Amino acid sequence: MQDRVERVLDIDAKGRARRQVTMNLAESPLQWLRARGHVDARQFEAGERLRGDYEMAAIGPRVTMRWDPAPRAPGRRSAPEPMDPTLAQIAAKRRFDAAIGIAGRGLADILWRVVCAGEGLSDAERALGWPSRAGKLVLCLALDRLADHYGLP
Repeated sequence: MQDRVERVLDIDAKGRARRQVTMNLAESPLQWLRARGHVDARQFEAGERLRGDYEMAAIGPRVTMRWDPAPRAPGRRSAPEPMDPTLAQIAAKRRFDAAIGIAGRGLADILWRVVCAGEGLSDAERALGWPSRAGKLVLCLALDRLADHYGLP
């Protein structure tokens, strides 16, 4: 089951009107935009392909302990040498690099922040120094370019 949390938000400054809002913490910003009709199915599919390649290539930072075997001591029995990255991981890295390259310098930033890193649009706009509400327009342009690259109908 997905994690959900309820938060109480104040509607007016005096706190008279209040409402309960249920937020899904497991939902990505791209899923949030799709559920509210801000991106279409083609754009969503392009973003999911990019995120899938990003995760398959394991480009993101490691946040858990590594369970690689200890290095082998000469002349002693120990765990075998760790395996090289798989061909699927290498291919995913190449696909990710090609997609980001096609998006271009200005559009790749918002794609990576929202689709891959899971930042919200407002956080990405602030980090990039953009005016508010510019992120959605630029993200849609980037997703359209990405969908063209993937050949989505």
